[in-house]
Amino acid sequence: MPVAEAKEISKDIFFEEEDLPFEEDILRNPFSVKCWLRYIEHKKDASKNALNLIYERALKDLPGSYKLWYTYLKLRRNQVKGKCITNTAFEDANNAHERSLVFMHKMPRIWLDYCQFLMDQCQVVRTRRTFDRALRALPITQHHRIWPLYLKFLRSYDLPETTVRVYRRHLKLQKENTEDYIEYLKSIGRLDEAAKRLADIINDDGFVSKEGKSKHQLWNELCDLVAKNPDKVKSLNIEPIIRQGLKRYTDQIGVLWNSLADYYIRGGHFERARDIYEEATQTVITVRDFTQVFDAYAQFEKNLISAKMETMEVVGPSEEDDLELELRLSRLENLMDKRPLLLNSVLLRQNPHNVHEWHKRVKLFEGKPREIINTFTEAVQTVDPKLASGKPHTLWVEFAKFYEKADQVEDARVIFEKAVNVPYKHVDDLASVWCEWAEMEIRHENYEGALKLMQKATTPPSRKVSYHDQTETVQNRVHKSLKVWSLYADLEESFGTFKTCKAVYDCIIDLRIATPQIIINYGLFLEENNYFEEGFKAYEKGIALFKWPIVYDIWLTYLNKFIDRYGGEKLERARDLFEQCLENCPSKFSKSVFLLYAKLEEDFGLARHAMAVYDRATHAVLPEEQHEMFNIYIKRAAEIYGVTYTRPIYEKAIEVLNNDQAREMCLRFADLERKLGEIDRARAVYAHCSQICDPRVAPSFWQTWKEFEIKHGNEDTVREMLRIKRSVQAMYNTQVNFMSAQILAAAGGAKGDNPATSENDEMKKLEEKARQLAEESLKDKTKPDKGILFVRSNATDEELGELTKTNNPDEINIDEDFSSDEDENVEELEVPQQTVPSEVFGGLAPDDD
Repeated sequence: MPVAEAKEISKDIFFEEEDLPFEEDILRNPFSVKCWLRYIEHKKDASKNALNLIYERALKDLPGSYKLWYTYLKLRRNQVKGKCITNTAFEDANNAHERSLVFMHKMPRIWLDYCQFLMDQCQVVRTRRTFDRALRALPITQHHRIWPLYLKFLRSYDLPETTVRVYRRHLKLQKENTEDYIEYLKSIGRLDEAAKRLADIINDDGFVSKEGKSKHQLWNELCDLVAKNPDKVKSLNIEPIIRQGLKRYTDQIGVLWNSLADYYIRGGHFERARDIYEEATQTVITVRDFTQVFDAYAQFEKNLISAKMETMEVVGPSEEDDLELELRLSRLENLMDKRPLLLNSVLLRQNPHNVHEWHKRVKLFEGKPREIINTFTEAVQTVDPKLASGKPHTLWVEFAKFYEKADQVEDARVIFEKAVNVPYKHVDDLASVWCEWAEMEIRHENYEGALKLMQKATTPPSRKVSYHDQTETVQNRVHKSLKVWSLYADLEESFGTFKTCKAVYDCIIDLRIATPQIIINYGLFLEENNYFEEGFKAYEKGIALFKWPIVYDIWLTYLNKFIDRYGGEKLERARDLFEQCLENCPSKFSKSVFLLYAKLEEDFGLARHAMAVYDRATHAVLPEEQHEMFNIYIKRAAEIYGVTYTRPIYEKAIEVLNNDQAREMCLRFADLERKLGEIDRARAVYAHCSQICDPRVAPSFWQTWKEFEIKHGNEDTVREMLRIKRSVQAMYNTQVNFMSAQILAAAGGAKGDNPATSENDEMKKLEEKARQLAEESLKDKTKPDKGILFVRSNATDEELGELTKTNNPDEINIDEDFSSDEDENVEELEVPQQTVPSEVFGGLAPDDD
C-alpha cells in the first residue's frame, strides 16, 4: 500500500462499540477467512476507506485467499465506476490488481477481470502486455479462457499487423479457429494469406469446420476467392488448384471451369480464357455443366464484342479494329452454330454406346459427306454391341445405305460384309442386317444375289446349337431366326421354284420356329399351286406344333379351305376335323367353329345334326354369347322345322340365361304362342316370367301382359294377373326392406352414434317405408263397379278388371256366404239407359223403330 494512502487511512482509523466483538474475534482467529468476511459484512455500509482498510488488514494476514482478493478487487472496480479515467483512483485499483497477481497469478479469473478493466480504461499497450503476461503465467490448459477476450480486444482496434501476429500465435494451439482468421484477413484485404490459410485447411484431412462447412464448400470459397482476385493472390497457382477440384468434385465441374476462365478474364488473359472455355466444352459430360460453361462462353464473347465497339466509339474506327470486330462476330456466330454438335458430343461422352445420339450426330452433319463418313466410322468403332443403348446394327445399316444413296453399291456391300461379322448381343440384330442386305440387292434387281445371301444366312453350323444359348455367337444361332427364314421364303415364292420354296417352308417347320402365319402362308402357297392335300398336311403340321389359343387361326383357315375344297364329298372327314377342333377349344373361340360346323351340316349333312350342333353351342360358348347363340338356334330351327319346334329351345333359353335376357325370351315365347292361338300357353309363359319381373324395374313386361289380357282375357284372368303383380311386388319389397335394414344397421355401426338414437332413426325409416308400401298395395286393389261399359286406351290396372266383365243373365251369385275381401263394399249402381240413334243400325233397323 502506498505511504500516502496508509497515512490517510491511519487518520480515519477508529472503532465503534459494535466493532469490538468482531475485532476480538479477529484477534483470536487472525487467519480465519470466515471471521474477516463476517467483519466485512458488518462494515459493508461504512465508508470506502474503512472497508478498504479492513480488506488490507485481512489480506496482510491471508495473502493467499482467492475469495478475499476476488471480492476486494471487485469492490475496488465498483468504486471507480463513473469516474474519469484520468482519476488517480484507477491507478490505485490497477496497483491493487498488480499486488494480487503476486499471489493469484495462476487464477484466470483474476487475469480476465484485470484485462477487461484495462480495456475499459483504453490502455492498449498495457492491456496487450497484460494479456501476454497472463498467457505466460497460466498453464496451457487455461489459455482457451484468455484467447477470446484477447482476440476481441485486438479486433476492436485498427491494428492489423499486431492482430495478425497474435492470430498466428493463437492458431498454433487452436487451429479450429482458422476460419475466423481467414474472415479477418479478408476484412483487412490480406487475401493472399487468406487464400494460403484456406488451402491449408482444405489439404488438412483432420480439420473440422466450426461452422459446419464441408471440404467442398471450403473449396468453392477458395476458388471464388482466387478467381475474383487474381491481382492480390500471388502465392497460389490457381490452375492446378481448380484442376484438382475438377477431379475431386465432379458435381461442380461447370462452376469450377467458369471460375478458372473468370480468373484469366480478370487478369486480362482473354485468349487463355477462350482456351479454357474450349477445353471445358470438349470435356464436360453432363448437360447441366455444358449449359453453364456454354452460356458463360457466349457471354464472354458478347462482352468482348461490346467492349470493342465501345472502344471504337471513343477512339474512332480503324481498318484493323474493323477486322478484329469482324473476327469476334464470326467467332460468336460459329460458337452458336456449333451448340447442337457440342451438346451431342457431351451426350456421347456421357454414354459413347448410345446409338440414338450417334444417329442424331450424323443428321447434324447433313450435307457434309466427309464428316458423315467419319462419324459413321467412329460410331461403329466406338459402340460396343454388348453395352449399346439402342440397336447397334442400325448404324451399320445406315452406313451402307449412305453409300447406296451415293450409288456406291460395292462400298455398301463391303459395309454389310463387315456388319454380318460383328458380335451382336441379340440374334435379331444380325438377322436384321442380313435382311437389309438382301433387300438392297432386291432394290438393285440382283435377285440371285439376294437368294444366295439368304441361303448363306440360313446355313446351319457344323454342330447342333440352341437358339437361346447365350454362350454361342449370334453368327452360329442366326440360322434359327424366323425373320431371316420369312424373307427367304418370300424370295423363294417370288423368284424361286416350287421345290425350293417348299423345301424352305419344310425347313422352317422342322426347325420348330414356324408361327401360325407361316403355316397359313405355306398352306396358301401349296393351294395356289394346286397341291391341296399337301396344303392340308401343312395345316395339320401346324396344328400339331401349337396349342390353343395360338392354333385358332390355323384351324379356322384349315376348316374353311377344306369345306371350300370338298363341300359334302368328304363329310365324315370334315366332321372328324370339327370334332377334333372342338375337343380342346376354349369357350372364347368356340362360337365361330360351331357356326361353321352347323353350316356344314345344313348345307351338306342332316338337319338334326345341325340342330344338335346348335344345341351343343348354346352350352359351350361364353355366358355373354349364349343369348346370341340361342337367337341363332331359334331362327334356324324355325326355318328348318317350323316355329313349333322352337318351344323346347325357348324353355331351355329361359332356364339358362340371366334375368334380363330370360325376360326378353319369355316375351318372344309368349308372343309366339299368341300368334299360334295358344292363349293359355302364352298366359302360362307370362305367369312364369312374372317371378323375375319387379314392377318397378320392368314395367314394360307388365304393360305387355296387360295389353295381352285386354285382347284375350276376361275378368278372372285380369284379377289373377293383378294378384300375381301384387304378390311379386310384395316379394321384392320384402327383399328390399330386408336389405335396407341391413344397410342401415351397418351404417349405424360404422358411425358409432348413440345406439338408442340410431335405433329410433332406423325404426322411423322402416315405418315410413312400410307406410309407402301400404299405400302402393291399396292403389293396386280392384275398385268397385262404376258402370264403365267401354274400353279406353289409357285404362289403368284398377280399371282393367271392370273392362273385361261380361253380361251373363244366367249368372248365379254364390258369394253371399263366401264373400272375399275383393268383393267387400261393392256398390250396385243403376246404369242409365239412353236411346241409340237409328243411324247406328243403318238398314238393319226394325220397322217399329
